[in-house]
Amino acid sequence: MTRFIVVPQWQGSPSARAMSLIDGADAIQSDLPSSATTRVPVPTEAGESLDTGVHRASTLRRVSQHVREELSAFPGERLIVIGGDCGVAVPAIAHAAGDDLAVVWFDAHGDLHSPETSPSGAYSGMALRAALGTAPEGLGASIGAIAPERVVLAGARDLDLDEDLVISESGIRVVSADDIAGSLADAVVATGASRVFIHIDLDVLDPSHMAGVSVAQPFGADPADVVSAIAAIRERLELAGASIAGFAPRSADAAVDDMGTILRLIGALAKK
Repeated sequence: MTRFIVVPQWQGSPSARAMSLIDGADAIQSDLPSSATTRVPVPTEAGESLDTGVHRASTLRRVSQHVREELSAFPGERLIVIGGDCGVAVPAIAHAAGDDLAVVWFDAHGDLHSPETSPSGAYSGMALRAALGTAPEGLGASIGAIAPERVVLAGARDLDLDEDLVISESGIRVVSADDIAGSLADAVVATGASRVFIHIDLDVLDPSHMAGVSVAQPFGADPADVVSAIAAIRERLELAGASIAGFAPRSADAAVDDMGTILRLIGALAKK
């Protein structure tokens, strides 16, 4: 059985429209089966940094703990976390972690900053780095951290210099948006893993296919290529979990326009 964990977390986003991530999570939840969907409450307050270098860290820590508890309540089920910002993927990856796990991170950005390098202090820009174990206490995955050579970054096209350095020094594999359909599955298999966690930030998609993101980046992936790549990956590795984040519609009507694409992605992840 597939269970959906909806986490309308906005505190990790650097965008002035961060709270529209709540509307995005609500829109997705409205199209999910209620009997298989659980919602994690997210506080309305922004939170304090607590001298961590991460904006709103106090609230982010609380939500992360709640997500971990919710994930643990459904042993044996396939769990798909619906955000919210990309930070919701970190406890989900830690929950699935093991020596045999690869992570595919679909994103227009690298999300590979640390508190020391981040220009914004926003946790979503540190989320993949946090899954590698580099984050303040309560926000990272020091237990269940993923080895960088088991990570494949797909569709990234807006990387900072510090993120480029992490990639070049760590062994993270990178697949361009144009190559997602043709070579992503091979790159994942080349990690040597037998299970995979798939994270999708919707800004990986080209703006012509997905309008409801905070900062759209041109030359993104075609949804059909992402769906095809997910199917190819799942033919060769067990899906250990997944997450979708970054839906920030400007209005209820605009959300409807994007939902067909989002549901295709969810269907590819949830398919038996």
